[in-house]
Amino acid sequence: MSADSSAEGIATPNDLESQWLPFTPNRQFKREPRMLSRAKDMHYYKPDGTAVLDATAGLWCCNAGHCRDEIVKAIQTQAGELDFAPSFQFGHPKAFELASRIASLAPGDLDHVLFCNSGSEAGDTALKIAIAYHRANGEGTRTRLIGRERGYHGVGFGGISVGGMVANRKFFGPMLAGVDHLPHTYNRAEQAFTKGQPEWGAHLADELQRLVDLHDASTIAAVIVEPMAGSTGVLPPPKGYLQRLRELCTKHGILLIFDEVITGFGRLGYATASERFGVTPDIITFAKGITSGTVPMGGAIVRKHIYEAFQTGPDHAIDLFHGYTYSGHPLAAAAGLATLDLYRKESLFERAQALEPAFADAIMSLKGHKHIADIRQIGLAGAVDLAPLEGLPGKRGFDTMRAAFHEENMMVRVSGDSIAFSPPLIIDKAGIAEIFERFRKVLDRVN
Repeated sequence: MSADSSAEGIATPNDLESQWLPFTPNRQFKREPRMLSRAKDMHYYKPDGTAVLDATAGLWCCNAGHCRDEIVKAIQTQAGELDFAPSFQFGHPKAFELASRIASLAPGDLDHVLFCNSGSEAGDTALKIAIAYHRANGEGTRTRLIGRERGYHGVGFGGISVGGMVANRKFFGPMLAGVDHLPHTYNRAEQAFTKGQPEWGAHLADELQRLVDLHDASTIAAVIVEPMAGSTGVLPPPKGYLQRLRELCTKHGILLIFDEVITGFGRLGYATASERFGVTPDIITFAKGITSGTVPMGGAIVRKHIYEAFQTGPDHAIDLFHGYTYSGHPLAAAAGLATLDLYRKESLFERAQALEPAFADAIMSLKGHKHIADIRQIGLAGAVDLAPLEGLPGKRGFDTMRAAFHEENMMVRVSGDSIAFSPPLIIDKAGIAEIFERFRKVLDRVN
């Protein structure tokens, strides 16, 4: 895709020591920085003006592309009108308007939105609401939370407790008590090189029944899963798996939470993965794509009966003792409204649906390369597993990410030896082909 090369020569900082970068090997980065100075549409730009093709929508979030004029203008205008409004005991119009718009996109009676500022906060918010709901409903023994192996629900203590990515958990002590995990749904022997949902694996949802038999339903508040596990390397749900989870949760009075921080707002071709898969959870978490990454925002969408369970006390009493200073921040709300307008105006969710077959074919064209162990794809999301170097897990994946940036001027997402792709939804077929042509060149170079 053509790249705008204006505004070259932006200065690189001469001191990189002060910032401790998250989820980054800092010593290596500061020896060989991967610096981004600006962005537009499908590209980032290095400080020297070199265009970098964004194959990951930033961190799964810039779904409408970068620095879109409509969103930029909305943020600028809002900053001059209302910079901040207290989120406790007061409100402002745009947050209510955005909540209404989000609720209208959610399935069923998921009609109420509580805003926060990130996917991590959204995950912890949903877990707290679930436990508090059962208490408000007279079932205070329901405090146990069930996550899933290889799950990612952010980096708060709630999120890493129900999450199942080992490195995110092992450094931080015992975490929350009363948490259990379902098995992950990936089996390479049964699912390798699958486009879309694998046929094998629906039976793994029945592990929830085993946990109910072990702990008793009266102790379990909620199950939280990503409809498509993203950060662990794009694991689409097996056919029938989410439907079976819904059945078991309904049977046992357990709330079902879908973490849609990655899957929401078009990544799988729909406003929500819930819509794509035809399964309505009790709570949906969102973030990332709601503002196309421009201003931090997240939230939890809850079903009507959950909200109403808290509306029983006297009028002057707080109904939920939870929230954040910047919940529904005016700039974020303005950005969210402009982003939703852009998704609708440019039919970006429908565009993702139309491009999915081309994306699937393009990523699967890598099959057979000597470094490729598996490929998975659903919507405009995909991942390749690289065969690890003996005794050095993650090294080939890291080297591939570095080479993509420095040698092919492309950004990809690395997690161990998995490389993920999730381009902005404004991409076209030529851009998809370009991503995987460049990536094949990278694979040909790395050891």
